[in-house]
Amino acid sequence: MHIAPFDNQNKAIVDVDDATVPLNYFNIVKLKRGEAFEYQVPGYETCIVPATGSVDVEVEGVTFKRLGNRGEDVWDGEPEGAYIPVGAKVTIVCVSDETETFIAGAKYDKVLEPFDVRGHDLVQYGSDDTKTHRKIKHILGQKQHDKVGRLLVSELFTVGQGGWSGFPSHKHDTNRLPDETRHDETYNFRFKPNWGSGLQMLQREDGKPGDAYHIVDGSTICIDNGYHPCAVLPGYEMYYFTILGGLTQRSLVQYFQPTHAYQIETIPGIKDMIAKFK
Repeated sequence: MHIAPFDNQNKAIVDVDDATVPLNYFNIVKLKRGEAFEYQVPGYETCIVPATGSVDVEVEGVTFKRLGNRGEDVWDGEPEGAYIPVGAKVTIVCVSDETETFIAGAKYDKVLEPFDVRGHDLVQYGSDDTKTHRKIKHILGQKQHDKVGRLLVSELFTVGQGGWSGFPSHKHDTNRLPDETRHDETYNFRFKPNWGSGLQMLQREDGKPGDAYHIVDGSTICIDNGYHPCAVLPGYEMYYFTILGGLTQRSLVQYFQPTHAYQIETIPGIKDMIAKFK
C-alpha cells in the first residue's frame, strides 16, 4: 500500500494494529527549537531516529542528550537513534532550529531497557555494473540483537544515481523456518534532488503480474506480502527508512523469488547484507 506524502500533524502514519502491517508503527514528528512532543505506544517497542536536526529524549527518567547530528536532509550526516521500551512514556524536545524525527515501532510484549545508538553498522553491496550499488546503515541491527525484541531499523542509500534496490526480489510474509519468516515492513522514501522519484513493485506471486506504485519524496510504503523490489530514476539518489517487525522472532529470513534467486551469485556483497538482518 502506498501512502502519499501529507501533513500528518505529528500523528501516526502507520498506527497500532494497522490493517496492512499490524506488526509495525510509524510516525514523523516535526518540531521547532524548544518545542516538545510526548508519546506512549502500548504494545509496541519503538526507536527514535532524527531524520534532520537534533533532539533531547527523556524516557522513564533516562535522558539522551542531543540525539541526531544531521543538517537539512538525510544525506547530511550520520544516523543516530534511541531504543524505547514497550509502552514507555517519552518526551522529545527539539534542540536545533528544527527537526524532522522518525519514530519506528514493532509489536512486542516484553519491557526491555532504553539505550541510545550513536554509531551504525554499515553494509555496502552491489555494483554499478549490476545497477544494485547500495549502502545500508543499520541503527537497530545485528549489534543490538540481544537488547531489542522484534524491531529492526535501518536506512538504505543508493550509491550513484539510478538503479534497483531490494533485488533479487524477495519476500518475508510467512513463518516457515528455516526458509522464511513473517516480518511486516514499512518504508519512507526520500530523493536527492527532492523532485526525483521512483517505483515500488509488489508482485504477489512468482510468474504473475503484480502492482507498481509511483513513489515520491516523502512516500510511505507498507508491505504485507509479496516480492518487493524498488527502483529510482536515472540521475537521482534514493533513500529509504526501513522498519521491520517480526511476528515470532527478530532475525529476518528472506525468501528469494525463484525466478530471480540465481542472481544472488551475481551481486557482490549481497550475502553479507542478508546476514546482517538479525
